[in-house]
Amino acid sequence: MRESAEREIEDSGATLTRKEKRQVTDHSRLSALTVFSIIRREGEEELRRPSSSLWWSGIAAGIGISSSVYAQALLYETFADHPYRGLIASLGYTVGFVLVILSRLQLFTENTLSVVLPMLSEPSWMRLGRSGRLWAIVLTANFIGTFLTALAVLTVTQGVEGQYSSHVAAMLEVSEHAAEASGFTALVKGIPAGFFIAALVWMLPSSKGFELWVIMLFTGLIAAGGFTHVVAGSTEMFMLVVDGRMGVAEAFYNHLLPTFAGNVIGGTGLFAMLAYGQIHAEI
Repeated sequence: MRESAEREIEDSGATLTRKEKRQVTDHSRLSALTVFSIIRREGEEELRRPSSSLWWSGIAAGIGISSSVYAQALLYETFADHPYRGLIASLGYTVGFVLVILSRLQLFTENTLSVVLPMLSEPSWMRLGRSGRLWAIVLTANFIGTFLTALAVLTVTQGVEGQYSSHVAAMLEVSEHAAEASGFTALVKGIPAGFFIAALVWMLPSSKGFELWVIMLFTGLIAAGGFTHVVAGSTEMFMLVVDGRMGVAEAFYNHLLPTFAGNVIGGTGLFAMLAYGQIHAEI
């Protein structure tokens, strides 16, 4: 792309110095086709990774994303009397996503875009099978990571009289608030969350130096809008399950499965198809 841009500058006949030409090239925006190619290549690399690598990376992502619930609860408790308590607490929700995305860990909702683009550009049963394999491994590993975190937090922090620390009590309060979205409501609220995460993945190649702010902007919007994210939300549901406030079947059938469907519809059904639609004539 850089060589192409430099050729265009030279062909235009512009009387620019070498330094000025380099500055023009450096400030050129990535085209949609270039972004597509970058994400597709990353998706193809993910599809070729060994199952064990995906598994452990997925567990680490599940543990890491749980820090979103902790940070959100911390701010929720600190600003208990503030009129904009919920909005401020939404900033804490971004912490886990920053950790997971910048650490290049396997988060299921990121894969609703990256591993789908290779299949859209060159459809085959083999690619479909590989995508299904990656999704199954990563989502299961994410759930195990969030469950282990919820179990550890509630077990380790429980006092002698069965009382939790104020931070953990705030995490349970935030979790109960998240559990208010269930069934069809959870599915509908999962669609914007899936769309925003896919949009975030699409924007990252063009956001060099500003990745942190892009991640915080869109993931904070998910929390502020009350939208549902299947992996971060699983931490909240598992905390309620471990504490005995919710049954396992209820957690999955009323919350996690509908949210999963919404995230896939938003990330794959909407954004991935639209992203592919704008460049398929150029491939």
